[in-house]
Amino acid sequence: MATFDFNFRHYISLSSFGLFIILSCAKITSCAKPNVIIFFADDMGFGDLPVYGHPTSYSPSLNKLANNGLVFTQFYVSSPICTPSRAGLLTGRYATRSGTYPDTFKPDDIGGLPLNETTIAEALKPVGYRTGMIGKWHLGYGKDGQYQPSHQGFDWYYGIPYTHAECSCGPCYYPDAPCDLGNCQPQYVHCPLFANTTIVEQPVDLLTLDAKYAALATDFIRFNAQEQTPFFLYYAFHHLHIPIYSGKNFTKSTIRGHYGDALAELDWAVGEVMDTLEALNIDNNTLIFFSSDNGPALALKQLGGSAGLLKCGKSTTYEGGPRVPGIAYWPGRITPGYTTELASTLDLLPTICSIAEAPLPLATLDGVDISRVLFRGQTSPRETFYYYPGEPEPYVGVYAVRFKQFKAHFFTSGAGNSVSSDPDCKPGNFRLRKPPLLFDLHEDPSEQFDIAGRPEYEGLLQKMIQLKRDFDYNMVWAPSQINRGQNEEYQPCCKAGCTEQLVKCCQCDALDGMPQVFRSHLYSRPSNIEVMKQL
Repeated sequence: MATFDFNFRHYISLSSFGLFIILSCAKITSCAKPNVIIFFADDMGFGDLPVYGHPTSYSPSLNKLANNGLVFTQFYVSSPICTPSRAGLLTGRYATRSGTYPDTFKPDDIGGLPLNETTIAEALKPVGYRTGMIGKWHLGYGKDGQYQPSHQGFDWYYGIPYTHAECSCGPCYYPDAPCDLGNCQPQYVHCPLFANTTIVEQPVDLLTLDAKYAALATDFIRFNAQEQTPFFLYYAFHHLHIPIYSGKNFTKSTIRGHYGDALAELDWAVGEVMDTLEALNIDNNTLIFFSSDNGPALALKQLGGSAGLLKCGKSTTYEGGPRVPGIAYWPGRITPGYTTELASTLDLLPTICSIAEAPLPLATLDGVDISRVLFRGQTSPRETFYYYPGEPEPYVGVYAVRFKQFKAHFFTSGAGNSVSSDPDCKPGNFRLRKPPLLFDLHEDPSEQFDIAGRPEYEGLLQKMIQLKRDFDYNMVWAPSQINRGQNEEYQPCCKAGCTEQLVKCCQCDALDGMPQVFRSHLYSRPSNIEVMKQL
């Protein structure tokens, strides 16, 4: 195994899973720049949280954020599936510009997020930030991990380079119950857990994974607060993607079943981070934004989440696909309440750069600075949103356009294996809509009543047709990274020399090859700051 070269001063500025942005400047220091944390959930639908109407979900930490923060009711991700959505979040650009389409990266894919793309981490590093990531990457692995977070601006990385659904399965529920529905991919190697560029566990133990993530996230915050260094932490959860899983303290802990248990574990991790901020007295200098990478996986029935009153779910361009929870929280800076202003994960990079006084990337951005929505309660600078499907094609362009509260569908399609009773959500239902469908999403968020035929909307519909034409015409499509092909030997493996029977060969004891000091830190958690300085 490769030697484990792990400098916690770099490792500690990580960020990942679930979409929470936290911007803060420690009160115990005189730092001029706020810290940034993004929590990004996986496959959480618009209707999965109590604040968005779910009657049986248990999420006290997210309830606290919502009750004391700004809840967005019109918040969108740039794609209704994982890889392109995450690319949009980190770059402020639609995935068509970066080539992170169609569909998602697999463990043996050759391609990845191009290294010339500028991530939030790369935008913040030149102005003094430590950067880090915890959790699910899913923007490519490539040969020898060339597309890993460590090569995309993150000083520190601890996580899995893709979804845990693309691995051979282990237990999913404490103590040793198997995963549901056979949602595993036994043709791929076991999930590898990375610390920077070194595999420290393969296969990953899902039942203890989130406890490790939360422990390292809180230590990361303490370390940077003591060092008086601004940081960016991207914390991307594996919850609530299939296979659903939950650890010892959460299995059978809620009345919502396995999905509810997994949500409770995600919520607990958020609470651990928030408790740490409060204990350090930096919560009042912290901006938090929470969201999800796309809507619910309706094919999985009760294990797939809920879009609430929105139509369809993941993989579609109906509202249930890209419209997701969004919660912003910053005591003393953000006035609690609800907003119907239009915003997107595309807007996070320019907003964070504005707050951190970092120059914007030179590339064409699709995001806008929404600071005036967050801090002054003003109208959003975003009036339009363009809907790409999970597998876009240049000759089709965007499927739908939103202008203010109106949405025009030019193409529609269902999602693979959807079990929704709505025929529009069924798989293989691709349709050209001519004339386009038109909905007023303020009056009809469920997209039930087409108003395109009403004469008073004729001028509006023509304007939206022109918006699509102009956007499609001006979009510069990068070559697809996902279509570059696969190489089985590119899969991450903890052992050198494994060329055959990779699933059997690529297995190592937990923490094999890690320094003893890091082992003790993970499991006994001694006074963390001194331990970190040794890493």
